[in-house]
Amino acid sequence: LFIKDQDSEDDLNESIIPVNIPINLIFENDDIILADKPADMPTHPSHGHIDDTLANAIAYIFQERKIPFLFRPIGRLDRNTSGISLIAKNSIAASFLFNARQKGLITKKYIAILCGHIEGNGQFQTIDTYMKRQEESIIVRCVRNAEDEGTFRAITQWRLLYSNDKISIVEAIPITGRTHQLRVHFAHIGHPILGDDIYGEPCEHIGRHALHAAYLSIPLPYSGEENVFLSPPPSDMLNSALKLGNVDLEDIFLNKFSK
Repeated sequence: LFIKDQDSEDDLNESIIPVNIPINLIFENDDIILADKPADMPTHPSHGHIDDTLANAIAYIFQERKIPFLFRPIGRLDRNTSGISLIAKNSIAASFLFNARQKGLITKKYIAILCGHIEGNGQFQTIDTYMKRQEESIIVRCVRNAEDEGTFRAITQWRLLYSNDKISIVEAIPITGRTHQLRVHFAHIGHPILGDDIYGEPCEHIGRHALHAAYLSIPLPYSGEENVFLSPPPSDMLNSALKLGNVDLEDIFLNKFSK
């Protein structure tokens, strides 16, 4: 099987419009781009989001370089989840990373602010359920019995980093990658993510769910060398933690979040 390592004009994503949207690139080499996706930015274009996505921003970078562009995200963050997004720059890198993900060689960790007080000792705990799409909805997911038709197993590991009477701050690792998994799981244990308007309720202190992809460990294509990349929590999460918990979320990320 022949796999090209460079794209041509015939491979262009013609439906993705290059748009000059400022985006922070955490890392780039010949094979991958790691972008720090802000909240309120979809990963892919869709109905109602034609020119405001991560794909549009990356397409513009390639256009400026006069390089053919094919958008190859490895995984996808929800529109209002911020943090590290991994994009392959060629088909060989994409194949390598998809295989690495299937083998469990890619680890992504999130930092989240949850509603309410949680008791915990800082040790990792596991949420292990079955999930499916909620009937009559193309968006909402829910926890169901394993015997229900259309369910998939969902496993999350998490540990408590801080808690007071209003909020709890956790580190979370989705072992499986189900749609909305972390949002559904934390709502399932009675502590929805702060500001989650689907699985919890809106919050006046933050305009989206307080979830950030803060850590990514991947083997680099070709070499297989493990590399770790970090993205500190953004200002809206820092501000909401300060207002509701009187706590420095950046300090928690630097000193308690495992790296």
